[in-house]
Amino acid sequence: MVHAGEQAPDFTLPDQDGNDVSLSGLRGKKVVLYFYPKADTPGCTTQACGVRDHLRDYDHAGAVVLGVSPDPVKAVHKFREKHDLQFTLLADEHHEVCEAYGVWVEKSMYGKTYWGAKRATFVIDEEGVVRHVIPKVKPAEHDEQVLKALGEMAAA
Repeated sequence: MVHAGEQAPDFTLPDQDGNDVSLSGLRGKKVVLYFYPKADTPGCTTQACGVRDHLRDYDHAGAVVLGVSPDPVKAVHKFREKHDLQFTLLADEHHEVCEAYGVWVEKSMYGKTYWGAKRATFVIDEEGVVRHVIPKVKPAEHDEQVLKALGEMAAA
């Protein structure tokens, strides 16, 4: 997994509308890059709606929020529309970005093992350096943790 202090791996992924978004294109802005396992599942919906409900706080902190999942563009678009998510969701269908950040992991449910995205968040500074990592995110606590990290970055 990418650690605090490391340069964030650059990437280009399609957003919910199929438009390419590159991390390097956001230089000069703080970026909250959060990975979630699957669009429109209970935990992922809780997390995304939390970001939606705190979007003013993220804006006030000068941060752009990007949610990344291994879903296809169509599923990400549907998720965004259904829950009125006014921030960018990215489709990492071939999980290259998940792998680059070290969040593509073997999981297990009901005795079956499979590969999927681990719920993790990376707070990236204006120069593209990872400043804070939340390796195990609890959806209901996500915004509190991220906004605290953004506040600490602003105070530094």
